[in-house]
Amino acid sequence: MNTTIAAITLRAMVGRRRAVLLLAMPVVLLGLAVALRLTGVADVGTSRAVLGAFALGTLVPLLGLIVGTGVIGPEIDDGSIVYLLSKPVSRFVIVTTKLVVAVGCIAVFAAVPTLAAGLIMAGDRRGLALGYGVGALVGGAAYCAVFLLLGVLTRHAVVVGLLYALLWESLIGGYVPGARTLSVRQWAMSVTSAVAQHGAVSADVRLRVAVPLLVVVAAAATVYAGWRLRSLTLAGDE
Repeated sequence: MNTTIAAITLRAMVGRRRAVLLLAMPVVLLGLAVALRLTGVADVGTSRAVLGAFALGTLVPLLGLIVGTGVIGPEIDDGSIVYLLSKPVSRFVIVTTKLVVAVGCIAVFAAVPTLAAGLIMAGDRRGLALGYGVGALVGGAAYCAVFLLLGVLTRHAVVVGLLYALLWESLIGGYVPGARTLSVRQWAMSVTSAVAQHGAVSADVRLRVAVPLLVVVAAAATVYAGWRLRSLTLAGDE
């Protein structure tokens, strides 16, 4: 990890425009949690529905898209990546450093708000808050790796990422039984189910399948992004 690259990337990520995007959905989630708690309907079932559908199903993939593409996509689009690539720094170090920053943003803007929303609605009942918080973190990390790769592969990473999140993760991966095994959201749900109390959260993918897939997808996306960044250097001002 390169601390200079990390600092530059972090400053770019928390700039005024992106900060608004990063804060908007967590604020909505926390506001919804407070409203449900004040109206007295924040039971275990409601908490599970909100955290599963809104937090893991919407907030995590969209924030993963924003930060995953945002840590590298704009630099490639405006050509400033050339200055970074001209430095004697491994391309893999560049990619992993940017991924660490992206995962850090996911922890702050997705995992922590999910944990807080769970505590507001359900307290520590059945380990829901912790389970969904951990699920948001591991799922968000995988999304960041995938969307960072998209940021390297195409200038239309946001559009492609939105189509992937809406069509595959929300529709096909959510409702087609055979496709759930290849859904990051379902892998995150499996981790959530394992962390929460037994039977508190149901998962369609077994933990022994979900965890290796999370690791393999994140690692493969990171390695391939580093390799493509090397080819970007060789291509000059691509």
